[in-house]
Amino acid sequence: MAEVKVPRFMISAPGSGSGKTTIVCGLLKALMEKGLNVAAFKSGPDYIDPMFHSRVIGAKSRNLDLFMLGKETTRYLVAKNSRQADVAVFEGAMGFYDGMGKTTEASAYELACTCDVPVVLVVNGKGAALSIAATIKGFKDFRKDSHIVGAILNNVNPMSYLFYKDVIEQETGVKLLGYFPAMQDCNFESRHLGLVTAEEIGDLQQIVERLAVQAAKSVDLEALLEIARAAQPLSYNEVSLEPLGKARIAIAQDKAFCFYYQDALDLLTELGAELVPFSPIADKHLPEHISGLVLGGGYPELYAEQLAANKELLQEVKTAIDGGMPCFAECGGFMYLLERYCEGEKIYNWVGAVPGESAMTKKLTRFGYVHLTAQQDNVLCKAGEKINGHEFHYSDSTNNGTGFLAAKASGRGIWECATVTPTLYAGYPHIHLWGNPEFARNFVQHCCEFAAQL
Repeated sequence: MAEVKVPRFMISAPGSGSGKTTIVCGLLKALMEKGLNVAAFKSGPDYIDPMFHSRVIGAKSRNLDLFMLGKETTRYLVAKNSRQADVAVFEGAMGFYDGMGKTTEASAYELACTCDVPVVLVVNGKGAALSIAATIKGFKDFRKDSHIVGAILNNVNPMSYLFYKDVIEQETGVKLLGYFPAMQDCNFESRHLGLVTAEEIGDLQQIVERLAVQAAKSVDLEALLEIARAAQPLSYNEVSLEPLGKARIAIAQDKAFCFYYQDALDLLTELGAELVPFSPIADKHLPEHISGLVLGGGYPELYAEQLAANKELLQEVKTAIDGGMPCFAECGGFMYLLERYCEGEKIYNWVGAVPGESAMTKKLTRFGYVHLTAQQDNVLCKAGEKINGHEFHYSDSTNNGTGFLAAKASGRGIWECATVTPTLYAGYPHIHLWGNPEFARNFVQHCCEFAAQL
């Protein structure tokens, strides 16, 4: 067992919509402007919030999903990615105690307990006064080991904050660290899978600058850092990885395909992969000398016409997969590999490496955490091997595959999913390769073997 001293704190809230992401972005920028090296983490499976963190700090933010990763791997990844940081900032998902079903499992609270992270609660103070104290006290006392030591009030004016600060602290035993006023020009827009991506907000840096100025003005950053530095050393088990060989793997990265877990990509790299980005929207050809393909999730439906118009690349992708090039495609990447995408009367021809078509639905389809068990040998694993994952999509297809059996973590549903072959995984479920590193090893090994045949 190893130990590392990681100053750290978590920003969480009573529920979604409290302003966590905007406040975290402002704090990240304000801390950087104090000359600090900042690491950022997001609890849960969400891909979009880490994109905002990454744009602010200029380095990749990391997802920490206890259901997919487990506690030991989570602690290792925090230690690994925080070694050079002056402070690590965690953003909680949903409400602080909101986990799977009726439990706190995989919640921000469980992450705080797993990594021993002091918690600062963001409370929306609009339309409330002393009731703010009841909210904070209720959350602090709901579990004896809540880790809640501070709070920041959102959507309050300076006079109200100063007037109620003393009584709130007296009633709760929690230190108020500051406030944010209502900042309508700093809100991030949303769409069907959550916030729009960071790349789509043209004035993101200006918004973050305004948030950072406000944070420096109305949040006690030194007190926040004192909380972070008071965190106990983080214990973890070291993991040793050896490269399997060398393989150039093309990875789709543009506005249509942008949902990736950075730690999973790093794992592929540590195992010997050279990841070469390309754009299915803009690039006419696949990168040269590749021996593998990774097609992540995202918003291919928003760029259906551009993807269909790029016929040369569509044919190259199909030829590569038909020729046995290893390919890992999930959710949006899986949709891209189907024959068609349908939007009302409009039909867009896509890759066609997998039979079937997809279309958008009016609600989330098969939403939630799943236990995945392979029913056939494939590019990632042997039949019978397992990994945890999640589904989060508003589309469905006419051919979801039978390569894996998905069982809802809640126990309320079982279905077949994913088209697989000895060189292909293509399905709706998202997985984190650190959830079972053997899946990553197998994929890279197949890519190395394909490279040897070139």
